[in-house]
Amino acid sequence: MGRVVLVTGVARQLGCRVVRRLQREPDVDRVVGVDALQPSHRLGGAEFVRADIRQPAIGAVLAEHGVDTVVHLDVNGTPLHPRGSRAAVKETNVIGTLQLLGACQKAPLVRRVVVRSSVGVYGAAPRDPAVFDEAMTPKELPTGGFAKDVVEVESYVRGFARRRPDVSVTVLRFAHLLGPAVDSPMTAYFSLPVLPSVLGYDPRLQFLHEDDAVEALRLAAGEPARGTFTAGTFNIAGDGVLMLSQCARRLGRPMLPLLLPAIRWGGSLLRSAGVTDVSPEQIRILTHGRVVRTTQMREVLGFTPRHTTAGALDAFAHSRGPGLLPPEEIRRVVDRVAARVPDRTAPSHHDEEPRSHG
Repeated sequence: MGRVVLVTGVARQLGCRVVRRLQREPDVDRVVGVDALQPSHRLGGAEFVRADIRQPAIGAVLAEHGVDTVVHLDVNGTPLHPRGSRAAVKETNVIGTLQLLGACQKAPLVRRVVVRSSVGVYGAAPRDPAVFDEAMTPKELPTGGFAKDVVEVESYVRGFARRRPDVSVTVLRFAHLLGPAVDSPMTAYFSLPVLPSVLGYDPRLQFLHEDDAVEALRLAAGEPARGTFTAGTFNIAGDGVLMLSQCARRLGRPMLPLLLPAIRWGGSLLRSAGVTDVSPEQIRILTHGRVVRTTQMREVLGFTPRHTTAGALDAFAHSRGPGLLPPEEIRRVVDRVAARVPDRTAPSHHDEEPRSHG
């Protein structure tokens, strides 16, 4: 008898892809997809159950299907539909997770729980360390938005792990997802013809290709390979780091440096016009950036992304078409200039920060 896996959030593209991928696992007998909305993408041979994880009925779904593995993907930063509200998303993130974990606690067959989280738990502040690892806490906790949601979600997950020590619990903190099918505040920002930026700042960013996110979830939901251990909390990001200015060159989109008050005003204007969701949380990222260490991902989880940070951005750029400026020509010019300028900033000792790709 194979495993029975329940996946939440299957109305979104990532959830559908994870469902289809898990069905190909040899030790998986059945996959059950759950969402409050009907998926617009195919689920393959999986069974879809229309259920709201904010309601106690999710416990009956676990019991009825004999679920032993739960992959919780219904933790998101934006509504699925343009008319959806941020309040409803927050309620699903926080109350939905609390209700789902409560149901898992009462389900004796559940033996593995995987939760999608975000590197947003580290916040983005001027006094932050250069690189975050999983054991670190931010200097300033996020006070709002999706980042605050994932802080609360992870606190509920830790409580569940204490109450059910027999369950293998894995939290995957994803970097910004990029790829042809990803729709997020970051992809909306990168799709603007001109990228507004904060004058005097060039933040460091990391990305994760959507294909690698699917594979990381598949690995975390399965039985660990020899020499790996899938329980715990892991930063998941592509190798390397890009400055925002490097991202702009690769995308072929000019930057428009503005004073921070103008960025905040412009973000509110774009948000109210429905052009893109430039939230205060995203403005902090575009000011201070964030970099995480992925040693645990490789050495403990046993996962190595196929795409680098730069590769994920390039895949996204290719899917969205050219910007106002030709990125290949810009890159060649910049590389030629950089090759002629001596590097006076190179450290004299081993630098532990992730590599940057220009």
